[in-house]
Amino acid sequence: MFHRIALAVLLTLSGLSFSAGPARADDPSFLTFGVGAFDFNRQKDDGAEFRLDYRSDYKLGIFKPFLTAAGASNGMTFLGAGVLIDVYFGNRFVITPSFAPTWWRGKTDNLDLGYALEFRSQIDFAYRFDDRSRLGLALSHSSNASLGDSNPGTETLLVNYSYPLGKIFGR
Repeated sequence: MFHRIALAVLLTLSGLSFSAGPARADDPSFLTFGVGAFDFNRQKDDGAEFRLDYRSDYKLGIFKPFLTAAGASNGMTFLGAGVLIDVYFGNRFVITPSFAPTWWRGKTDNLDLGYALEFRSQIDFAYRFDDRSRLGLALSHSSNASLGDSNPGTETLLVNYSYPLGKIFGR
C-alpha cells in the first residue's frame, strides 16, 4: 500500500511544473547522514538504523539520482540507488519523495524480509538553512513487492542531516 501511495505522489509531482527560483536552482549535491528507528512500527526486530546517502545535483528532468547505504543494529544492511524529487515550499522547507531498489542482507530469527531485492519508498520533510544544508525527518518503507514467498516489509523513521558537498570541497 505504501508503495502505491509513494508511486502516486511521484507521478503526480512529475506531472507538475516546478519553477525553481535562484535559491533552489543551484542546490548542490549532498552527503546525507541519517539515524533513526528501524522496524519501529511492528517491532519484530526493531533497533537503530544508520544511513549514508549521496544525493546528486544532476537532474534527469525533475528527478535527481542518489546512492544509499544503510545498516541496522540487528546486522541488516541495505545498498541501493534511486531517484528523488525536491519539492520546495518557499526558501526554507523541502519535501523529498524518493524511490530506490536496494540489495538487502542479514535476516534474523525475528525478521526475514523474504527476498534480497527490496524497494525503498521514502518521504523526507526538511528545513533548509542559509548554507543550503538541511535537517529533516524521513519515513521510509522497504518491501520486496511480493517477489519472495513472504513480504513482511519494514518501516524506518530517521532524522537526516544533509551537508552540501561544495562546502567540503571548497566550492
